[in-house]
Amino acid sequence: MFKTLIAAALAVACGSAAADDVDAILRKADSYRMPHASAQMDSLVQTFKDGKLDKEKRYQVLVRAGGKSLILFRSPGEAGQKVLMSGDDFWMLLPGSARPIRITPLQKLLGDASTGDIATLTWSGDYHGNVVREVDVDGVHCLELELAATRKTLSYQRVVLQVAKADYRPLHADLYATSNKRLKQAHYSQDRMVLVDEIANGRETVITTSGSRARQFGDELFNPMYLVRSDAAP
Repeated sequence: MFKTLIAAALAVACGSAAADDVDAILRKADSYRMPHASAQMDSLVQTFKDGKLDKEKRYQVLVRAGGKSLILFRSPGEAGQKVLMSGDDFWMLLPGSARPIRITPLQKLLGDASTGDIATLTWSGDYHGNVVREVDVDGVHCLELELAATRKTLSYQRVVLQVAKADYRPLHADLYATSNKRLKQAHYSQDRMVLVDEIANGRETVITTSGSRARQFGDELFNPMYLVRSDAAP
């Protein structure tokens, strides 16, 4: 009985240590995509069909700790449009509209880029899991993590993430729906994410982030009713 209790305690301790390790890996991986807890950045989203540029749109993204993001549309013909993320809630705000419109994080902005892909830049806190194996990705020795969403409202309920073993920078991820169907493949490099559509062949969406800088924001910018009443740019 005593040996059984010791074995159980060791198993719990090992499991806790493994969870702590995964949390540390995810925090480090997040830091490559979002180096500042509160920041402003520009995003260029381009769609390609069979290797040729089809469309592109520009956004300015304001991100604040606590799961808050504001996407400002910067392309011609879309001035004044905004998408607000506050925790698990997403709203579309249109010029002249008296009410914010609730949307889902999988609502498409362009090509295979959804509101969640642009507004949500982190894994730590949103996913838990474990390291399942070591594998080479494009000549880089990687750790492969099997991740499960901590909430049903997240865009992807399962993620298979591969990070470089040396420094935990993200290289590749398979993104799955609740049904466990793979929706997208994501390839990461410095300031860029390439989304490969698993449903429509020959389509890729490239999200390039530039001009990232630390910036502090007031609470009002993440209040949907304030944004409806205000046309002022942040």
